[in-house]
Amino acid sequence: MQISVNDALNQLGNDKVELFKKVLEHGTMSVELYRPLITDTQSPHTQDELYVIIKGTGEFVNGNKRTDFNPGDVLFVAAGTEHRFENFSSDFLTWVIFYGPDGGEK
Repeated sequence: MQISVNDALNQLGNDKVELFKKVLEHGTMSVELYRPLITDTQSPHTQDELYVIIKGTGEFVNGNKRTDFNPGDVLFVAAGTEHRFENFSSDFLTWVIFYGPDGGEK
């Protein structure tokens, strides 16, 4: 399986109504392209997840920790953890990879 950023963006569309699109799936793993607009309104997820930043900069809140992010960074979020992107640039785009059992790996 393989998908490029451009192919995933084509699936997401240009209307900016859809914020994310699932583009690959195998077993418990799924990959999405995520393009939040002005605010990130995510809530905690049932699986562990990784974000791989494609474009843009900003701040990432992961539980009670806040960090800056840049293109190429990889961010881990344990299942059930409050998290969100803040103060991100208008070109922000990230891969989201969910994996493992509900409740996360121990």
